[in-house]
Amino acid sequence: METINALGRRKAAVARVYVKEGAGKITVNKRDIATYFPSDILQYIVKQPLLLLEVAEKYDININLDGGGFKGQAEAARLGISRALVMIDEAVKSDLRQAGFMTRDPRQVERKKPGQPKARKQFQFSKR
Repeated sequence: METINALGRRKAAVARVYVKEGAGKITVNKRDIATYFPSDILQYIVKQPLLLLEVAEKYDININLDGGGFKGQAEAARLGISRALVMIDEAVKSDLRQAGFMTRDPRQVERKKPGQPKARKQFQFSKR
């Protein structure tokens, strides 16, 4: 099997995912997943599609992450892994979709407006 590549996005984060057959090693930006994501929760988010399909020990995954924060990067990686697994085996798409891993979360940060300190917050109103 040659390398399968897919793209995942979330907020400002972009994950380029490369999947090939192997022993289950996950590399993020040329570092091990445990050093890149020290939090067990974020590691779990990245591995969710693999654990759902019980193929965690079957593929080596290389992920290039860019932009965003840790949470957005982890969820972008999850979407990229899910898309790559669907390219490998089309039959798993319904399982991944049912778990919510195939949907790109469209929520973005709302822009700051002029005359306000933040997007929705307003300066204190003074009648006099």
